[in-house]
Amino acid sequence: MLIAAQIFAALAAVLHIVFFVFESVLWSNPAVYRRFGIASQGQADTIRPMAYNQGFYNLALAIGVLVGVVLAGMDGDQVVIGKTLIIFGTGCMAVAGVVLASTGAAYLRAAAIQFLPAAVALILTAAS
Repeated sequence: MLIAAQIFAALAAVLHIVFFVFESVLWSNPAVYRRFGIASQGQADTIRPMAYNQGFYNLALAIGVLVGVVLAGMDGDQVVIGKTLIIFGTGCMAVAGVVLASTGAAYLRAAAIQFLPAAVALILTAAS
């Protein structure tokens, strides 16, 4: 079961790396900011500092989860440390998905993309 948890955790981490790229690297691209419901370049420019910051939060969570995935595949204390990192990181990702869903129906798809892999990884890791 831990291997399945690691796969779902890695998927959640990769998604959060993609979110980082969108929010912190490619934000000024109209195709990117429109994915987030931003209608104009002016609005995107106003929101850019917040998106940039949010992207780095996503990257930090992804790195923590990926380190956890690697450590969970080792022996001894590294497994416990790895599982702890996976549980913390995917727990944060899952909560963020719930918060996003609470902001309105327009965000349900994005919330599900953020929530589901993280929640599955969290449950599988906690059960292993």
